[in-house]
Parts: sequence; C-alpha cells; structure tokens
Amino acid sequence: MRLTALPHAKVSLGQPMPAQKLVRAAVDGVFVVDMRPPLLVWEHAAYPWYFTSRDRIAGELVAAGDGPRSRSLGPSEVFDLVTGAGHTLPAAVRRYPQAKNDQVRESFTFDWESFDTWFEENDIVIGHARDPYVRLDSLASSRHVVVAVGATTVAESRRPVVLLETGVPPRFYLPRVDVRMDLLTPTDTDSVCPYKGTARYWTVRAGGKDLPDVAWSYEQPLPESVRIAGLVAFWPEQSPRLRITVDGAELGASH
Repeated sequence: MRLTALPHAKVSLGQPMPAQKLVRAAVDGVFVVDMRPPLLVWEHAAYPWYFTSRDRIAGELVAAGDGPRSRSLGPSEVFDLVTGAGHTLPAAVRRYPQAKNDQVRESFTFDWESFDTWFEENDIVIGHARDPYVRLDSLASSRHVVVAVGATTVAESRRPVVLLETGVPPRFYLPRVDVRMDLLTPTDTDSVCPYKGTARYWTVRAGGKDLPDVAWSYEQPLPESVRIAGLVAFWPEQSPRLRITVDGAELGASH
C-alpha cells in the first residue's frame, strides 16, 4: 500500500482531530489506557493513531531511549509501561517531543501489539485504529465476473458481492460454488482488517504454476461486512498471471 496521500482531504498528516468515541486498551483483562476521547493523528496516509494525555495512562512510564523517527512527526521517545499489576510492557508508549502541533507534542501514542485488547466503546478493535472517513458498502450484484490464469478459468460468477471500501479498489467476492476450489490450496497467511475481520488466504495452482496468496476469504467477518462471509475474492495485484474481467472489461483497466 502506498502511503503518499490521504484518501480524504479533511485532515493533514501530523495534525490531530478529536475522536468521537471512548477508546481503551487492556492487559490481562485490566484497562491500562482509557481515552475519553483520544486524538486521532494521521502519521501516514493509511490510518490514524490514537494519542492521549499522560493522565489517561495507568501505570509508570519508564524512559527507554530513542524510538523511530516519523517523517510527519519527527523523532520519538519510547517508554516502558509498568502497570499496577506489575507487568512491564517494553516500548509500549511513544511521544514525539518535536511534533509541530502543541497537542501532539504533549500527548502519547502506543505500540498496538503491546496490549492484549483494544476497544472502541465496548466493541473490540483489531489491527489498528479505525479511520472515521473510511466507509464500506457490500452490494449484491449480477455482474459477470471471470477469474482466469492463462487459459484456465478459476472462477466465474453472475452473483458476486461487490465490496466498496474508501481508498481501495472494488473487490468482487464470489460464492464458492462458482469457484474452482480444487485449484485453491489454503496457506498459513492471514491478515487483519479493523473493518472486515481476519482473512485467510489460498494459493491458486493453474497452468502448472503456483500463485501464492492470490485469493482470500473472511470466514467470520465483523458485523458490518457479514455479506461477504465465506465468499472468495481474488487479488490481481499480487500476480500478473491472474486476470479478472467484469462484464468483459479487465479489472484495473476500467474499474
């Protein structure tokens, strides 16, 4: 994913925007971060980070040296977080003391993976903070979708679900009965999306070639994406050998 431009023009890199929801992080079932609400800061174009004031972090912050430098926020300082239960979370908290914005400079952000569970209100959030400007629409369609590798048709359907997500090309999710599942082999790859859930991947074998991780499915998607549950999508950007046409037009050329 290129991180060169925001998918919306209402915020700028490095500038804070107040969120509209309660956000908390837990370790061993205990909330150690309680932001009411956090600041959202786009350090890069893909998604925002949560920032908050020191009083919203429960525990002791122990300076742990210099952290990574951000193009939009400058150099960082990292801190270990020692919780009230005696757990030490190494380099879990970060600050950007030279950020251009006063609020950002005086606030702290977090290493997502250092915490067991993140919540927006009482809903679990996975992967990273949600972008309030991202919208998902899952639309039942009758468009004619064909997935091929060379002369081999891997899938053909006239009943896809089209997933439209801000900043992402349309994805066509196909019923498995319309997919040559005998050509797909599950892999150990997965990915996490805070809007859709956890995806599992397949390798497609066709024309004597293996195309690793070019198909995926959300077996148990999040509620807002339930219409794509169990359907299969294909990733033409992953391999030039994989070709998808929609109503006779190659995907990427006119979609």
